[in-house]
Amino acid sequence: MRKENEVKKTPFYNKHVEFGAKIVPFAGFFMPVQYSGIIEEHRRVRETVGVFDVTHMGEFIVKGLSSEKFLNTITINDVSKLAIGQVQYSAMCYPDGGIVDDLLVYRFKDHYMMVVNASNLDKDFDWVNKFLFKEIPVGETTDIFGNSIMEMFFPFGQIVEIENVSDETGLLAVQGPKSFEVLQPLTDIKLDDISFYHFVEGKIAGIDMVISRTGYTGEKGFELYHKAADSEYLWDEIFKAGKPFDIQPIGLGARDTLRLEMKYCLYGNDIDKTKNPLEAGLGWITKFDKGDFIGREPLLKIKETGVARRLIAFEMVDRGIPRHGYKMFADGDEIGTVTSGTQSPSLNKGIGLGYVAKEHSKIGTELEIESRGRFLKAKIVKPPFVHSKVS
Repeated sequence: MRKENEVKKTPFYNKHVEFGAKIVPFAGFFMPVQYSGIIEEHRRVRETVGVFDVTHMGEFIVKGLSSEKFLNTITINDVSKLAIGQVQYSAMCYPDGGIVDDLLVYRFKDHYMMVVNASNLDKDFDWVNKFLFKEIPVGETTDIFGNSIMEMFFPFGQIVEIENVSDETGLLAVQGPKSFEVLQPLTDIKLDDISFYHFVEGKIAGIDMVISRTGYTGEKGFELYHKAADSEYLWDEIFKAGKPFDIQPIGLGARDTLRLEMKYCLYGNDIDKTKNPLEAGLGWITKFDKGDFIGREPLLKIKETGVARRLIAFEMVDRGIPRHGYKMFADGDEIGTVTSGTQSPSLNKGIGLGYVAKEHSKIGTELEIESRGRFLKAKIVKPPFVHSKVS
């Protein structure tokens, strides 16, 4: 757990300094915002290959015979559908249907791993631990009626153990069309055999790790989970292998523009405790038919009655950059607020996300974005803004 107001350094911190990064506090860590510049870094990932330090993300190991049932109760997707070596995008909800966090669930042979957002790490760990039962009367196995005390005290059948391994885990993302060519000479594993949202355990540059075919960019690539002690060596070996492809380190600034072009949600902007998965466009990971889960009943009611608002994607018609918090209007009426916005390096125009009343959410609807006293024209478009190239 992080101490209050403590700002940590990731195991790649010295590399960020060496490569001339602009470093700022972010989610409890000193993180690189940019190196050569956001636009250049963004285009490097779209065109060749870039490397991101994402060690600030949180990792929880979930063990126990009832781990699947436990995870199915606290997340909205169906964990029972996961095969060994598969990754699942999911979320956790509060009892009222608001979003605790969005996350990834990894299924290993004998355990699971949850990967949560950096800004929510401590909150998420406290949340999942609220649903564990850790004590049972000494010497008791059944009550006077013969009912199993184990089932009474442990609704998931046995103690489910959760370990926060975030501090011991380094995480490096290698993303871009040339990512396979950079990493393949460093491993005996045939990377082309790893399907999107799957992973294998193996070695890269002689280092044991989880090689995950995932990312936050919309490009081909991998996320590499490894022991933090091996991080600097791994960085050096990847950059040696990537030199012929003009590999570059990428900061948080370009990470944000890349994810926004794909309409990937950012917690704290596009989703939070005041938003629910259905209005956020995450109905596809909300599995009502799997059985009970936290938030199911209010979400089911929303599904039956329909959402009141929707998260939409829009492009600017007038020149201007939409920003978080800008108000959105249609026919002179305020209809919503921008949650994320930027100047798209790929499209060379302003793009954004925001919640609008359902009746104003149709693709093609013309909007106005209020920016510093001016009203700029925009229109709702079908996401993503840029075609995904993950396959």
